[in-house]
Amino acid sequence: MSDSEDMTEFASIVERIERGEVPIKNIERELICPSCKELFTHPLILPCQHSICHKCVRELLMITHEDSFDAGSECSLPGSPRSRVPSPSMERLDRLVRSGSISSPGWRRGSVTPRVTTIPCPGCQHDIDLGERGISMLFRNFTLESIVERYRQAARAAVAIMCNVCKPPQQEATKSCMDCRASYCNECFKLNHPWGTPKAQHEYVGPTTNFRPKVLMCPEHEMEKVNMYCEVCRRPVCHLCKLGGSHANHKVTSMSNAYKILKEKLAKSIHYLISKEDQVRTQITGLEQLISRTEENGLLAERRATEHFERLFEALQERKSDMLRSIEQSRNRRMGQLKAQVEEYQGMLENSGLVGYAQEVLKETDQSCFVQTAKQLHVRIQKATESLRTFHPSADPCFDEFVLETSREETLLKEICFGGVPDPPLIDLSNSKVYNEAAICWRLPEDHQPTDQQILEYRRLGGANLSPSQEDGEDSLSWRATERVHGSSTVVCDLDPDNLYAFRVRSCRNSMFSPYSPEVTFHTPPAPVFGFLFSDKCGFSTERLLLNKRRDTVENVAGMAFLLAADRVQTGSYISLDYIIGDMGISQGRHYWAFKVEPHSYMVKVGVASDSKLLEWLHNPRDTSSPRYDHDSGHDSGSEDACYELCQPFTLLTVGMGKLFIPKASSSSSISSATAPTSSDPGNRVLPMPQRLGVCLDYDACRVYFYDADTMRCLYERQVDCSGTMYPAFGLMGGGKIQLEEFVTAKRLPF
Repeated sequence: MSDSEDMTEFASIVERIERGEVPIKNIERELICPSCKELFTHPLILPCQHSICHKCVRELLMITHEDSFDAGSECSLPGSPRSRVPSPSMERLDRLVRSGSISSPGWRRGSVTPRVTTIPCPGCQHDIDLGERGISMLFRNFTLESIVERYRQAARAAVAIMCNVCKPPQQEATKSCMDCRASYCNECFKLNHPWGTPKAQHEYVGPTTNFRPKVLMCPEHEMEKVNMYCEVCRRPVCHLCKLGGSHANHKVTSMSNAYKILKEKLAKSIHYLISKEDQVRTQITGLEQLISRTEENGLLAERRATEHFERLFEALQERKSDMLRSIEQSRNRRMGQLKAQVEEYQGMLENSGLVGYAQEVLKETDQSCFVQTAKQLHVRIQKATESLRTFHPSADPCFDEFVLETSREETLLKEICFGGVPDPPLIDLSNSKVYNEAAICWRLPEDHQPTDQQILEYRRLGGANLSPSQEDGEDSLSWRATERVHGSSTVVCDLDPDNLYAFRVRSCRNSMFSPYSPEVTFHTPPAPVFGFLFSDKCGFSTERLLLNKRRDTVENVAGMAFLLAADRVQTGSYISLDYIIGDMGISQGRHYWAFKVEPHSYMVKVGVASDSKLLEWLHNPRDTSSPRYDHDSGHDSGSEDACYELCQPFTLLTVGMGKLFIPKASSSSSISSATAPTSSDPGNRVLPMPQRLGVCLDYDACRVYFYDADTMRCLYERQVDCSGTMYPAFGLMGGGKIQLEEFVTAKRLPF
């Protein structure tokens, strides 16, 4: 399809939308304010492109102000803007705010109380900074106002808009004048807008209650119309904003071009949605089928689980019946034996007549008669005597043989797993790093079943701070585990500097642990991390250097001085470096810091410098006739070694154009064996620029080291004079950008 056909199709779609031929369902969801949950009333567009009612913005500002200060602050006084009631109309309020007659909520002119202009956006949940002018910097969303008004009119179609001029009885309005801000019937409109008068030129539309200005005015320059669109900030601007305002260095386009592009994009998106209507219906049908199958499969899974547990219950019930039957049989047997013994001994008590009979037998004097009777009697009495001497129960009342040990079975039942062993996670090397602490991130397995938790383990493999006995000891072999993590990242804090560590992680689901992930290794920095930001006070050039708000990124741009020096640049001369230092100095100990130099940078010098050398750099700038001016420039020069001092109060390594330049070796410097030059060929001194560079200053040993911060491989080291306070130093020329490494703790997220 050609461009002309595309334009024709887009135009057709736009016309269909404007004529209302394209049905818009559930539009009320787009017309609800995310803060008050009602239809928008005078909506404003926030910098994040979400809309919110004007009154909701004011309420959010007041809530933020109350949270920031106590009840006795100035904003709660009777004269503060919070207590002014009733509130004026929207148009009058806009005029007052822009003219400076009143201020935004939370601030008064001449007040020592700081102004609060940050609110949380109810749409994206991000903190939005409204800037110095607060609400007055926000555009009204007139398009959304019109749509809301049309929606209101459609919702109350039975209620007609009446003429504002007619005497009773009022007639139904047929037109609304946008200049007079009133509605008229046909007769009243003719009377109030006679031909040949300026009123005849007024703009009129169909009956409406929404009167908006004919043109959009710039909130920063009240008398200027917006006629351009800032592509960086994505908002309309006027020509003054582009010439000398806050959008001076931004890329802007004409309003007609922005209108054309955005309208085409919107029409194309709507056309895509309309063309995919059948596909969406098919997908909805498929989703409904999935819902039905999910419900059926869920019920089937419930039935199967019930059957499994019922079989378990049946087996347990059967074993329970067998055991109870055995206990009952044993109990009956023992009870019979004990009862028989009781009866036996009860008979012994009843044999008391035997004793009397024996006493009577003893009275017999005839020996033959006595012997005849006493022999049988003696046997009976002897048996009774023996049973008394050797008494023991005929059955044991203890049932210890029926006591069950079911702890193992209970553990097995509790560990029944219904999801299988989870797959191991994988450590994400691109998002993991070791700096002041170790931030380890991993990707969870994609087996469609969530895990309960993850456990990260780590161990020390070796390093410069380990003695031979420690390297062979248990410390280098034993794994240490972190607390259980319910997310995909964690931070390890207790790592020793200048050591190699191995990390691994595994997941847990329903008490079932996955295998360990493949091990990854990271090398910790050679010294404690030195925290600093770029200094914007000591010799900082605001004309050629740009700092971000956090002061952790500096960029060199072409300023007026560079333009004025254009003739000299054409003849082969070079302008001086723009130096910038850290806002903190070092006077003892070992310290390490890392940073990133953008690959497109032309020439950047990084390293350390003493306070005495900084005075010379920052207060006595000199143009250089050659890049060989700095001894550590990295350019191959024969005079470089001749002028090289054994112990300089500064050390700067040169990087640029995606390369890193190693200075020539001297008696006071050494180079890593991996990068040592094998000949006098300058090519041997050029290395690819690492993604991150690290600098370690050993103040006490008067030595500085340069590292590849990703692998912790030392690229270059040399002696440096540490007689004064040493500062991290950077120099930029010809366009460059440096970004300091962010602390791991700054990105730590609680789970």
